[in-house]
Amino acid sequence: MSGSKERKDCFLTHSDIEVKKVYSHKDLSGFDPEQQLGDPGKYPFTRGVYSSMYRGRLWTMRQYAGFGTAEESNKRYRYLLSKGQTGLSIAFDLPTQIGLDSDDPRALGEVGKVGVAIDTLEDMEKLFDQIPLENVSVSMTINSTAVILLAMYLVLAENRGIAWVRLAGTIQNDILKEYIARGTYIFPPGPSLKIITDILEFCQKNVPNLNTMSISGYHIREAGATAVQELAFTFTNATAYLQAAVNAGLDVDSFAPRLSFFLASHNNLLEEVAKFRAARRIWAGIMREKFKAKNPLSWKFRFHTQTSGVTLQAQEPENNVIRVTLQALASILGGTQSLHTNSRDEALSLPSQESARIALRTQQIIAHESGVPDTIDPLGGSYFIENLTDEIEKKVGVYLRKIDDLGGTIKAIETGYIQQEIQNSAYSYQKSIEDSSQIIVGLNAFSSGDQPVDFQLEFPPEHVEKSQTNRLKRLKRERSSAKVESLLQELRNAVRNNNNCVQPIIEAVRAMASIGEISSVLKEEYGEYKETVTI
Repeated sequence: MSGSKERKDCFLTHSDIEVKKVYSHKDLSGFDPEQQLGDPGKYPFTRGVYSSMYRGRLWTMRQYAGFGTAEESNKRYRYLLSKGQTGLSIAFDLPTQIGLDSDDPRALGEVGKVGVAIDTLEDMEKLFDQIPLENVSVSMTINSTAVILLAMYLVLAENRGIAWVRLAGTIQNDILKEYIARGTYIFPPGPSLKIITDILEFCQKNVPNLNTMSISGYHIREAGATAVQELAFTFTNATAYLQAAVNAGLDVDSFAPRLSFFLASHNNLLEEVAKFRAARRIWAGIMREKFKAKNPLSWKFRFHTQTSGVTLQAQEPENNVIRVTLQALASILGGTQSLHTNSRDEALSLPSQESARIALRTQQIIAHESGVPDTIDPLGGSYFIENLTDEIEKKVGVYLRKIDDLGGTIKAIETGYIQQEIQNSAYSYQKSIEDSSQIIVGLNAFSSGDQPVDFQLEFPPEHVEKSQTNRLKRLKRERSSAKVESLLQELRNAVRNNNNCVQPIIEAVRAMASIGEISSVLKEEYGEYKETVTI
């Protein structure tokens, strides 16, 4: 099966949309090309958010990377930039993501393992050593501690004499999907939304060219969601953020143009293309109809794509190069603004330097040799693609109405509804692999048996934890502890008075307060979230 499931005589996409044997104009009954398609760069943006798309500028080529210490990650970033990468995408280790210092006993064994360890401004300085922040778009995949990492980045730029207005890039800053799919939350939803609103307000005034939130369907999809669920749960999260900001007094058009999205690209190429096209149309409708946004920039669904890690296999890992190529092609046919291509060895270890280069070359070959970017929305008007785009839009609408009926996004998360829907889909998909109704080449069919891996696997150096904790202990000895304590108290006062917390965090970061110390203040004031268990 080519990325679809087969049940009796029926072919289905992973979202359980029936795939007919052949499509014709009859499958577009009620289809109005002027309304549903329109022109690229114009509402409802089905064909692309920009009028010139890749003819005007290719997508940003990012490679998500980060491991060990800041110095080691810096070497990888500079290598990728030297090979033609046009943006950086930073992976942080688990302690950094959940607000623990590297010398915290709870961080033992995790320092530098799934990303780079960042404790203080000193680490951030080493991470971006010799990298021109004013010329490189930097994306940071960080959520619970996004405000702290943002503060470090802003102070770093300030120390280099770079005006904040010149900074371009994205902070993920999407906490709701952590409650749904990833689990790296710290605070309850209410306080988390307050911090996010503070960031939106601060950056709208001070860092106008930064994408202040990348609302992520990627992690929802990787947890087991279907393409339809990925969009539905991403959009319900997005509307919760928008409503919180509007309730706090922000004008929707003052911040919505700087929102972006982050989606996955999986193996069913045509479903993925249709998903990206439907996403633009759905978001345009939400912004114009539900939130009454008047600025056309607020209607545009701008998104980064990452090829799917969960689809990569440890068996016959060279096959992953082919999977990633198809997923990258779907992203580009679907009109992404930015793309990360996974490496062949990610089911086994950290990507090796050679594997990261091959992944980057995949994008460059599609960009410069395939001809795919030469025209906008090359599959637009296809009977199948347009039918599938419509079907995805309809099914997403059903989910959005269901969540509204449950009392909204937060209620749907707290009751476990969204999590249960994802778990059910993940179970169904895993079952289809085990009964071979979904073929995975080299895993449950066409397997050549266990073959030795013929390329170098890479793991974080053993010295990382020790060197990182020693550096942090030295810094804490040498800094002014009295100044740090005074500034942390100012942060505590800001939280208690319901003031914007971004500037107090910037001041604490400037004095070399650590991510763990700042997080501890916020935890003491806001409390910690305990997940509702669903079975």
